[in-house]
Amino acid sequence: MHLVGESLVFFGETPSPLAFIPRPGSSVRLRSTYEPTAGTIAYIEGRDFRVDLGAGTITRLSDSRLPDFRTNVLHGRDDFDHIDFPGYGNLAFFAYADYETATDFNFPVPTERTKVLAATRARLTAGQAISVVAYGDSITWGGEASAPHLIFWQRWVDELAAKYPQAKIRATNAATGGDSTTQGLERLDEKVIPTKPDLVLVGFGMNDHNRDCVPLPRYQEQLCRIVNRIHKETGAETVLYSTFPPNPKWRHGSHQMAAYARATADVAMTTGSAFVDVHAAWQALAARKRPEDLLANNINHPNDFGHWIYYQALAGLDL
Repeated sequence: MHLVGESLVFFGETPSPLAFIPRPGSSVRLRSTYEPTAGTIAYIEGRDFRVDLGAGTITRLSDSRLPDFRTNVLHGRDDFDHIDFPGYGNLAFFAYADYETATDFNFPVPTERTKVLAATRARLTAGQAISVVAYGDSITWGGEASAPHLIFWQRWVDELAAKYPQAKIRATNAATGGDSTTQGLERLDEKVIPTKPDLVLVGFGMNDHNRDCVPLPRYQEQLCRIVNRIHKETGAETVLYSTFPPNPKWRHGSHQMAAYARATADVAMTTGSAFVDVHAAWQALAARKRPEDLLANNINHPNDFGHWIYYQALAGLDL
């Protein structure tokens, strides 16, 4: 597998793990931005970093141009409240690696339920117009993706458009930062129902799971109500996706995201929706990656590579 733009941060001269072991004899390229631009810094092996292919690690050298995460305002903070640290965030600390992996990675494949997206498949295959609405919180809105085309669901829609060039796909971003399923219910009449969608991507959970927010039973009940209203009032098909755990050192998380992911899967089954297990995909990669490597705000927003993880999980729908 050719991996493009895997994000890392560096803690002094401590080796930073790649998500995969590189192919023996291959090279690793490292740069300062996810997509190369006129201002991108191309880091040089031997000057800025060294690679251990066998261990799958990159080490920042002492006189490197690579940023040192030890200067990040949240470095070393446990049980932190981000409000107390103006200027928090990781965007200035990322480096992005391109390399060939020794083995392919099989992202979790959605449960096979052939009839769930039958109408969407039929529209795409017939080259008909189709309206896709993305509905959820700041992650679905695109929080901290460096460009709109890198938002995970937009990448997926663009892939569908390339695969079905005769289909007229219209995509609408109906997400709102900070929303839980409580606000999701309240905004349906404003943001979803009037658009007359054919397919709605539904992604909540990050804000629901926070301390003193939406308890798990109410999250499941409200998510079910959101989906049932979409089905009843628009006839659209729905895709539900789970989300990843926020930084475990963040004070406001309940850190029960696995339970919210299971609840999301249960709602998908109950309502006849497709389910994409982003949580499982994220956790599989997190076996070798640290939260700081993947979180743009160091709390609960994915960076561009994190959006890629979402996109890869969504692409498993294989429409």
